[in-house]
Amino acid sequence: MVIKPKIRGFICTNAHPAGCAAHVQEQIDYVKAQGQLENGPKNVLVIGASTGYGLASRITAAFGSGAKTLGIFFEKEGTEKKPASAGWYNTAAFQNAAEAAGLWSKNINGDAFSDELKAKTVETIKAEMGKVDLVIYSLASPRRTDPKTGETHSSVLKPIGQDITTKNLNTSKRIIDSVSVEAANEDEIANTVKVMGGEDWELWINALKDAGVLAEGFKTSAYTYIGKELTWPIYGHATIGKAKEDLDRATIAIREATATLKGEAYVSSLNAVVTQASSAIPIMPLYISALFKVTKADGTYEGTIEQIHGLFNENLYGATPRFDDGGHLFQNYKELEDDVQARIQHIWDTVDTDTIDELTDYVGYHNEFLKLFGFGVDGVNYEQDVDTVVEINNLV
Repeated sequence: MVIKPKIRGFICTNAHPAGCAAHVQEQIDYVKAQGQLENGPKNVLVIGASTGYGLASRITAAFGSGAKTLGIFFEKEGTEKKPASAGWYNTAAFQNAAEAAGLWSKNINGDAFSDELKAKTVETIKAEMGKVDLVIYSLASPRRTDPKTGETHSSVLKPIGQDITTKNLNTSKRIIDSVSVEAANEDEIANTVKVMGGEDWELWINALKDAGVLAEGFKTSAYTYIGKELTWPIYGHATIGKAKEDLDRATIAIREATATLKGEAYVSSLNAVVTQASSAIPIMPLYISALFKVTKADGTYEGTIEQIHGLFNENLYGATPRFDDGGHLFQNYKELEDDVQARIQHIWDTVDTDTIDELTDYVGYHNEFLKLFGFGVDGVNYEQDVDTVVEINNLV
């Protein structure tokens, strides 16, 4: 069928297989152009490997360090009448590229929160990888079923302490308006921490440690976004911020649990970029559009793959890693410079519907959003019929 983007609110409800493949290849080409990482990982598990920062991590490990990669994700397969999810097509493309490059790569599709999937992962590692020296945790899910209690928890994106009304870029109407969000109650805060906090990351590392499949001196990282004053009301000081704080608790617990292995656990603080998750957060479309305007003018713009390659090269495997005041690997230092934030704030304060294109890079934001789903990628003929059924090779 011929596939055109179907956008509803802050999501795109379909994906283009050829476009997703081309987008994955763009990221692979970027990593290969940077040369081989020094002292990079060799056996890598990526939990949340099919989109965004997780996919970029898998690409960087494989094509920057020649690593074996095992990717965990939860994606929908296509049918003859309906396209697959973007993450499905991304993974199929990554797998094909890895095989063409002679790289070992396997994939597991299912609920990463479940004990069953953790057990399947351990079996695969034991049988075919030996021990892993890097575990990336990059899940973004709106809900989680606790494997011990069977209770399903749902997260919310709400402020804490008081309701907020703030400026907003309404991407459906392409106007500047305002959005009001009521404050979260205690149950909503607790549930968000349960879904998006560090508990499952900790469970994963414990399962791998107990099975004896973590290499001595292994590294593990979860990803966070902290931001500054402008995004704090709905992000850093809100429900999602509480969940991200729980990653710090989990970091300490993981370090203690793996002390005999001399394991290294970090939370990595990354840039605000266009992902399926960030698109759903009020404030972020306008903030990111302003950020893109400033950083592109400065020549410091970094997308997902640039951030992750920088994280691996400078921090995770760099000789002199950079840390922020909270002890996180500090990869978003360029975004958080005072001058950059001041210029973003000025755009925020002055932009209106008539000046969106003049003052912000909403066009760039929207293009990046479309590329998440395989649309608007250079070199792809979107008038051509494509097969919506695409297999993922080496699916366990």
